[in-house]
Amino acid sequence: MAKTEASANSRARAAVSALFLTNGALFANMAPRLPELKQELGLETVGYGLLVTAWPVGAILAGLAAGSLVRRFGSARVATFGTIATGMALLGAGSAPSLIWVVLAFALGGAMDSITDVGQNAHGLVVQRRYGRSILNSFHALWSVGAVIGGVMAAGAMHLKLDLPLHLGGSMLLFAAVALTALKFCLPRSAERATVEAVASDFSDALRAKASSIRRGRVLLMMAALVLISVAGVMVEDAGNSWATLYLGVLGAPAPLAATGYIALVGAQFIGRLLGDRMVDRFGQRGMAQTGGLLIAFGMGLALLIGTVPSTLLGFAAAGFGSATLVPAVMDQADKLPGLPPGTGLSVVSWLMRLGFLFSPPLVGFLAEDLGLRLALMVFPVAGLAVLICSPALRGRKPA
Repeated sequence: MAKTEASANSRARAAVSALFLTNGALFANMAPRLPELKQELGLETVGYGLLVTAWPVGAILAGLAAGSLVRRFGSARVATFGTIATGMALLGAGSAPSLIWVVLAFALGGAMDSITDVGQNAHGLVVQRRYGRSILNSFHALWSVGAVIGGVMAAGAMHLKLDLPLHLGGSMLLFAAVALTALKFCLPRSAERATVEAVASDFSDALRAKASSIRRGRVLLMMAALVLISVAGVMVEDAGNSWATLYLGVLGAPAPLAATGYIALVGAQFIGRLLGDRMVDRFGQRGMAQTGGLLIAFGMGLALLIGTVPSTLLGFAAAGFGSATLVPAVMDQADKLPGLPPGTGLSVVSWLMRLGFLFSPPLVGFLAEDLGLRLALMVFPVAGLAVLICSPALRGRKPA
């Protein structure tokens, strides 16, 4: 029986890994071709801004529905069919004849992506509990691998001059097939329920009484701290997406070198996630968050104060490594908040986390107008300090 269960757990782990990789690859197939879409639609800056913002807006509008969908249909089904719907929305955006339809398709894609995100993390957490040790960071590392694969696919499609509908239709069919295959190897609904119930039954009467008092006085504080940590984590990711290349250009780096700022952050984050599970098991989520907060605050802070290209690259790498385990740790802890139905804490935190993607670019842009980009980027070291302050909301080191 133990051998059979271990085999089922291994298959489920591989299946969740495939879902994370697929989720990372889908939008990465579109991202490099956004300038092409902008040109085809004849968009000005305002129209392009509306288009890019539609994705996180859709995610925020639909994100709270994820918890109830997971409870009703199971996390594996939600993740799988959310993946397929995300691919269809991206295909719709690539085939749409006008801006309004592209924006609607992007909003739908963002909504489906947020639901997929909760589903795959919820199933990953169930598998992690069956393993009895941290494995969630490895799933997020494979999301990064998927993003690289999607970017390479997009570059290849652009080199071959494939039309957007043909390219995105092909990627949708490919990753829909991967997701449906993965669903066959995910844990059955009965095993998922049994694992969730077993975790709930681990509370003793004393712990339940404690949880009741926490529910009355501290659960909102804990939720707020987790949201702040996750928002800080995604803001650091956005620093690489939106500002690394631009800031290095301001420092005088040539275009090929300026592009390595994003690579430095994402590459260090990927390495941090590969190593993250062992480090979390050894030092605890709280210890890793405190170390990560310090790396973000002082790594990026010193890099911005020195203001050279090498220091900036090192600063972005430090921030990427420091942020590696933050979002997985928050999702794990949010799913265990006392007094909430299964999936609710995870859904709420995942939903609010996306505010970082929505508000970070305009915040930095607004500050840069008055203070310059170098000082505006100091919001990211401040985000690192916020992680440090809120880290007590995360789990400490497990007793030996």
